[in-house]
Amino acid sequence: MTTSESLAGTNPRLSSSDGGGDDWWLFRGDGERREVPFPAAPPWRRFDRQETVTGDRVPYPRPYLIGPDEVEVVNAALHLRRPLLVTGQPGTGKSSLAHAIAHELALGRVLQWPVNSRSTLQEALYHYDAVGRLREATLRRDADGTEPDIGQYIRLGPLGNALVPRERPRVLLIDELDKGDVDLPNDLLTVFEEGEFAISELTRLPASHAPVHVRTDDLDETAPVTRGRVRCREFPVVVITSNGEREFPPAFLRRCVRLDLPEPNERRLREIVAAHLGPDALDDTDDLLREFLERRAEGELATDQLLNAVFLRKGGVNLDAASLLQGVLHRLGGAV
Repeated sequence: MTTSESLAGTNPRLSSSDGGGDDWWLFRGDGERREVPFPAAPPWRRFDRQETVTGDRVPYPRPYLIGPDEVEVVNAALHLRRPLLVTGQPGTGKSSLAHAIAHELALGRVLQWPVNSRSTLQEALYHYDAVGRLREATLRRDADGTEPDIGQYIRLGPLGNALVPRERPRVLLIDELDKGDVDLPNDLLTVFEEGEFAISELTRLPASHAPVHVRTDDLDETAPVTRGRVRCREFPVVVITSNGEREFPPAFLRRCVRLDLPEPNERRLREIVAAHLGPDALDDTDDLLREFLERRAEGELATDQLLNAVFLRKGGVNLDAASLLQGVLHRLGGAV
């Protein structure tokens, strides 16, 4: 069954032939050109930015609800200066927690390292553009004989940037570490324990060489590096997320504070809907909540899918709960 058949076939009111339920359609599939006004996007799909007192451009804060027990664990990690390893089902807010911490503690833009099977510690620390430097050196040698500044060709990655010495720590999100190579958690241990790393291309410079200003992954920001070593002053706020796809080594787990985010119950779901879409969004959505809770099983439905369904319902999509969850959310979120 196609998406259109799923949406129109599960509820006769959505059939375009009767003209009674297609007011919410922007695209009609009839080949006719028309300019239609786009409705406002869901709050979690808006990408405008705000400027903080530090000059960072960060997303507008989104509501984040967390229980007191979970708050205790977050604070323990902050006081101990230990990485926070966050586990839980998809949609429980693991990644969003890093942004909530950065916003509430005024720590600027979150530095993000999305991990995949090809990710390495080196890429998270820094990248050296040797080819670019060689090309520039050749051009300058032919022009005026000067050598390019090596700092222009070194860019710190998110982990390297997080370890730059600052008065206040940055927040680093290491997202889905369990998708990385099996040795990656162990590779991180030395950096986490020492709070520093070396840039080998700079350690070769004479001891008398002035600090080298290297680029960071913050826009137009550089950081001075002395004798090739970057050492943090305050250990960054490190939030590591995992979907539980595999176990981590005991040595790695021992150095983390662990937080498991539970799936929200009905009361918390209502609070989440109200926080994101306003208290009025709870009107006439009891059937959606009941259907969602009945269908939700381990790994099948996520909270953001419920938010999608409520948003469409409040926007005029006149589907019953079963049709909305089965038709729309099935297509958005995979098998339900």
